[in-house]
Amino acid sequence: MKRLLPLAFGLIALAAWEAAIRIYQVPEYIMPSPRAIAQAFGKDSGDLLAGLLVTLEVTVAALVLAAFTGAGLAFLLSQSKLAEQTLFPYAIILQVTPIVTIAPFIIIWVSNVFVVLLILAWMAAIFPIISNTLLGLKSADPNLRDLFRLYGASRWQTATRLLAPSALPYFLGGLRISGGLALIGTVVAEMVAGTSGARSGLASRLLEASYRLELARAMACFALLSATGLVLYLLLDALSNRLLQHWHESARTE
Repeated sequence: MKRLLPLAFGLIALAAWEAAIRIYQVPEYIMPSPRAIAQAFGKDSGDLLAGLLVTLEVTVAALVLAAFTGAGLAFLLSQSKLAEQTLFPYAIILQVTPIVTIAPFIIIWVSNVFVVLLILAWMAAIFPIISNTLLGLKSADPNLRDLFRLYGASRWQTATRLLAPSALPYFLGGLRISGGLALIGTVVAEMVAGTSGARSGLASRLLEASYRLELARAMACFALLSATGLVLYLLLDALSNRLLQHWHESARTE
């Protein structure tokens, strides 16, 4: 039922959409029908998938970079209350600052387009990982901390055998959020940077189609991006369940 209900609702919505377009004879340049979108995708599938591949390269690279740097920064902040109080507000500023306001400066300072997109997508994705991982590191059982200290455990042993397992569910929760944010950051960065040519991403093709009033092609790009975000979330959710299923209550199936 978890799979059938969303699928059934989606099919009903698509059928209603198609019927409304035909009944009211809405022009394609205002609102294309699902059939027109599917035809546009079939016609330009090679070009659209090539753009999606470029967008995915940046998204995955930004997510991996955010995962390592975010977890590392969270660990450093957890080791010093002074460091957390000093630096964490800047992580919040980074999160709440719109990418479009920072992008012009990054474009001026960095000449490589891929690096520009990577930086902007990384900025969009890193905060949930820092915040969640830091929360997990601070949520370790204080009684276990005292036990490790009593038995003379080193800081490395405490970090790897107590703090890391305690923070892992929180880190994976942040990673699921950051997956979508990395894709959003990449799309916004592609639009702001104005990339073009064979190495342009799917967002650039969406903008190009909308400028030409090719709404069916633009909607096909939108559908591809939405499906990509969903698949990315499902993959990260599956990874989380895989890592936690044998020992953490959040991944229990019963």
